[in-house]
Amino acid sequence: MIRLSEAGKVKTVIVKDMSRMGRDYLKVGYYTESFFAERDIRYIAINDGVDSDKGDNEFTPFRNLFNDFYARDTSKKIRAVMRAKGNAGEHLCTNPPYGYMKSPDNKKVWIVDEEAAAVVKRVFDLCIAGKGPMQIAKMLTADKVLTVKAYYAKRDGKPMPDNLYRWDFKTIAGILERPEYTGCTVNFKTYSKSHKLKKRLQNAPENQRIFLNTQPAIIEEQVFERVQELRANKRRPTKTRRQGLFSGLLYCADCGEKLYFCTTNNFAPKQEHYVCSNYKSNTGTCSAHFIREETLKLFVRQRIFDVTAMFFDDIQNFQNMVYQQRFTETEKAVKRQKKELEQARKRIAELDRIFKRIYEDDINGTISHERFLKLSAEYEAEQKELTEFVKVEQAAVDTYEQDRTDFDSFAAVIRKYVGIRELTPTIVNEFVKKIIVHAPDKSTGHRRQRIEIVWNFIGELEQDEDKQTIERQRKSRTA
Repeated sequence: MIRLSEAGKVKTVIVKDMSRMGRDYLKVGYYTESFFAERDIRYIAINDGVDSDKGDNEFTPFRNLFNDFYARDTSKKIRAVMRAKGNAGEHLCTNPPYGYMKSPDNKKVWIVDEEAAAVVKRVFDLCIAGKGPMQIAKMLTADKVLTVKAYYAKRDGKPMPDNLYRWDFKTIAGILERPEYTGCTVNFKTYSKSHKLKKRLQNAPENQRIFLNTQPAIIEEQVFERVQELRANKRRPTKTRRQGLFSGLLYCADCGEKLYFCTTNNFAPKQEHYVCSNYKSNTGTCSAHFIREETLKLFVRQRIFDVTAMFFDDIQNFQNMVYQQRFTETEKAVKRQKKELEQARKRIAELDRIFKRIYEDDINGTISHERFLKLSAEYEAEQKELTEFVKVEQAAVDTYEQDRTDFDSFAAVIRKYVGIRELTPTIVNEFVKKIIVHAPDKSTGHRRQRIEIVWNFIGELEQDEDKQTIERQRKSRTA
């Protein structure tokens, strides 16, 4: 209507009442009092008795304001309903994410859509294998997997879109970032500043509500978390389109920066290597920390064999070793934290009782109102500080408790890859969280280089120095 009016094709605008024109009193006032008048367009609101040809209606601005109030009040009520539903753990989105469907028996319940869930699992598996969203999208397109829109159209019997198989990398990234696939519900992820603004803004994590086990999980929580770690350390292929097996996992022991993969079309596989990103051809702030990929493959594979052998030789002893190395010192700190948490919670409850007593004393006149205000301010500040302390310390304790259950996840990875003959990106990403590369030591006539592996779920395992060191004669450097 506005475009037609601007083009000079409108002579009269007729609406049922002023609210049908709009409920934003500023915009409605602009169009009815300025926009239409400038273009000699007659404006009529039948039920409200408004006709621009009969002159101004003094009550019209108030009607616009009341209409705005109505929209604002309706928005508040809807927000209150959505807030109550969200806090109760109900799904706030109209449609379940791709991979789920509404239960025929209860529309509030999500069940797994097996056909779509298989695609979701494949997307996560490809990401674990080192593929990025763009690569995954190209693979699904090449395999002629129906896009999300096309799949819904086929499932619901609606007209099919033009591009049935052209996956977009943004769709893949959205799938990889949805925690709902682990079986949880995340409410209040976005918000709007006003009912007049359509734009949704990302909500801070502390303002979101997460409810666990609200629907069957498609992706294991450990797999989801590993994918988020890999996505945080994005690995881009080189100009040769080759990608290092350990790209994104290698870190310099001295400066903490990543080692990047070096290759050219003229390089044989044994020449491909990694160097510290702060080296910059000896013009940076760190040394090269040079290490060949072939050497690293042999080392990591052997370390996986060693850990697997330790696990199967004596599972209980291996578990005890992991707990001792990871939790002996931490356990003492956690015991202290739990004791301090208990004391803090008791003090918070005690402060609530104190507030009640001094309030009654203030009402009864036992203490002066000024004294009450001073005491209440001090107690409120103490309670606020204790509440924040409990929040932080409880998070640390929860992390410790979770870490103690992660041994089973690592054991599952070991059993999954018994007797591997060759390293693949999937195997490396499931076993290894990060690899720390030290500068080589050539002082003894041999090239000795210490490598530390931080395993997924269990962290770093302390072993003999020789088992964490690559040694090579200088004369065989070019071999």
